[in-house]
Formats: sequence, structure tokens, C-alpha cells
Amino acid sequence: MADRDGDLGAFLGGFLVGGLIGAAVALLLAPQSGEETRAMMLQGGIELKQRAGQAATDLRARAEAGAEQLRGRAQEVAEEGKTRVNDAVDAARQAARRKRAGLEGENPNT
Repeated sequence: MADRDGDLGAFLGGFLVGGLIGAAVALLLAPQSGEETRAMMLQGGIELKQRAGQAATDLRARAEAGAEQLRGRAQEVAEEGKTRVNDAVDAARQAARRKRAGLEGENPNT
């Protein structure tokens, strides 16, 4: 197991060093000047920032719509529960009246 951990660390270290060397070579051999490369990178960063902002706005809108749907459904469920409780209370009251009337010897349906 320890050998595998060492192998993984060596692999990741080599991967990182290779990536850095590759990036340096790519910048040195780029067909445009350093100023053009920086301008391109700056423009790419601006576009990335705009896309990230738009994605965040879209995500916020979707989250708000989902929250509104959940709120509406929760209200429906609460109303259904309230109706069921009221029906149960009414049924219990009627049963209590019938029982009391039966004990008192009255007509239970009045």
C-alpha cells in the first residue's frame, strides 16, 4: 500500500512538472508576440467572467422559480392537512354528540 502511495505522489509530481514545462514551451513557441498573447488571454478572461456571471444569473433565476414552486406546493399540502384536520374534528364532534345523546336517551340525530 505504501508503494502505491509513493507511486501516486511521483506520478502527480511528474504530471505537474510536465504541465508547467508544456505551458512554458507553448508560450515560447506561440505564433504571436507576448503582447498579443496577453491581450488574447485578457479577452478570454473577460469572456469567461461574462459567461460565469450569466450562468450565475440563470442559476439564481432557476433556483427562485424552484423555490416558488416548492412554496406553492407546501401551501397546498398545508391546506389539505388543515381540511383533513377540520373534517376529523367535525366527525369527532358529531360522534361525541351521538354518544352523549345515546347516554341521555335522546334522539342522536337531532
